[in-house]
Order: sequence, then C-alpha cells, then structure tokens
Amino acid sequence: MAFLDNSGDIILDAVLTDTGRMRLAKGDGSFKIAKFAVGDDEINYSIYNKDHASGSAYFDLEVLKSPVFEAFTNNTSTMKSRLLSIPRTNLLYLPELVLNENIKGTAKNAKGYFLVAVDTETEGVVGPKTDGYMKGASITEANSSQIMVDQGLNTTEISAGFTLDADLKETQYIIEIDNRLGSIVTAGTNSTAVPVSFIDDDQIASYYITTASPGLLVHDIPNATDTETNNTSAIAGPRGTRVSFQIKASLELNSSTFLFNQLGSTATADATSTLGLGANSSTTANFLYIDANVRITGVTTGSRIDIPLRFLKKN
Repeated sequence: MAFLDNSGDIILDAVLTDTGRMRLAKGDGSFKIAKFAVGDDEINYSIYNKDHASGSAYFDLEVLKSPVFEAFTNNTSTMKSRLLSIPRTNLLYLPELVLNENIKGTAKNAKGYFLVAVDTETEGVVGPKTDGYMKGASITEANSSQIMVDQGLNTTEISAGFTLDADLKETQYIIEIDNRLGSIVTAGTNSTAVPVSFIDDDQIASYYITTASPGLLVHDIPNATDTETNNTSAIAGPRGTRVSFQIKASLELNSSTFLFNQLGSTATADATSTLGLGANSSTTANFLYIDANVRITGVTTGSRIDIPLRFLKKN
C-alpha cells in the first residue's frame, strides 16, 4: 500500500474486487462493470481552512491536494467508509446501523463483545446467564444470544412515528465473517444455516440477505405507533429494517485447537474478569480464544457496522 501524489493532475487508480476478477477470469462475456465504490478514508477534513488569507477559493486547497491511497486488492483493508451520493438536498440526517441491545438476549457481554462457545464442553461451563453468549455448537437450543442491528435515522429531532423514506430504507444487506471461524445462521430454536454467497481469497465469507430471506433475517421495525415501544428499538427516529442472526462455530474450531494456537490467545486466570462470563460460569477453567469481527453493510446506503466476537474453547 502507498500514497499517490495528488498535488497536480487528478489520478484515477482503480482495481477490480475479488468478485470482479472472478467474473473476468470466466471469459464468457459475463464481466460487466455495473457498480463501483469510492471512499475518502485517507482525507483529513480538519485541514479545511475557512480563514485562509487568499479567500474562499483557497479554503479547501490543502484538502484537494491531499495524497490519496494507491488502489490495492485486499478487500479486508480497503474503503472502510464508502461515499454515498444522494441527489436530494432536503436531508438533515442520514440513516445509520445501530446494534440493538434493548431486547432480551441481544446485549454484548461485560467486556463489549459477543462470546461464541465453539463446542458443547465449552457451552457447559460458560453458563446461560452470560450476556452476549452464543451456543456455537448447539445452535438450535435455547438460552443463546443473537446479534440484532437496527437501521434508520438515529435522532430525536424527528419523531419515530414517521415512516422512513423508501430511498433511505435498507432492504438488502451483506454480512461478512471469517469463514475459518464461523458461519451465519438464523436466530431462534429453529435455527438454520444461511447460504453463503461468496468466499474470497482471504477466506472472508459474504452473505447477501434481503427482506425475502427466510428466518426473519431482515424485517421491518415497527414504528412508535405500533405494538413495539420506543425503548425496544436502537433507532431514536424513523425506523427502517432490522437484521438478526446467530453465529455457528466452524468445524475446525469445534474439533481442534490448531487455529486457536495460530491466531488466538489463552486465558488461564479468573475467567469472570478476563472473559466477561456470567456469575454462574466456571471460573477455574482454562480457555483458548480468538477475537474477530462480523461486519454488516447496507447495500442501498453503504452504512456499515462491525460487531466484535470472541470464539471461546475450554482448554
């Protein structure tokens, strides 16, 4: 990765995504550039100088001359903040993705992440009273938390009773997770596997889900005048849709310690203070763990949220 000099001519430096390269390699004519994304992660807008002595034409000069990232193909590192173009000029607020921890079984644990027990032995010592605890092996059993993300205008300046405009409402999402560690399943006691849309060369699995996906993966959030009250949604203003799912641990994490030894760490002290386990959990066991994220991105607006995970195995 490098920076490109932007002090002179404007430079266009573009690369294909993993999906784009895959389609190009087919050679069957299916490759067509239909979408592209731009970002400004490298720009420091604080250098905008509205007090420049030479006048308004120079206010943004340093911003425009900022060096830009050279395009590179590692999709896990590129464009964490994508630019969004909306032709409307009457928007005061943009939609957000917000983790919902207001409903029972949706809160993170005391350390700020979701724990995924990778086998039944670990499930037996973690205990059901631990917040943010998922049974990564026994996914169809009760007492397992779920990840729930709400979408909408998160402001109290606009009443939650108003309907979110259609062009700001997400109806489709992309969920990304390291396929070596876990997979996405629907929430609840009838949990089922969600089909993987694509696995890239970094072993990041992408799940494309919509309001038509089974298992209530994506559904509308009732507004403030419906049966759901304000305090059960993470969105303070007009609401869009909700995504909810659970994590199933991979077979490799379930059956071996190889990835834990390669990518993880150990917790050998007081497990309650180190791992954020519940009060009724075993605090004398030794654990292996791997920290990771699951990423949810709205396809329409590009809004994105990363949810921290910790895959846990009794040692």
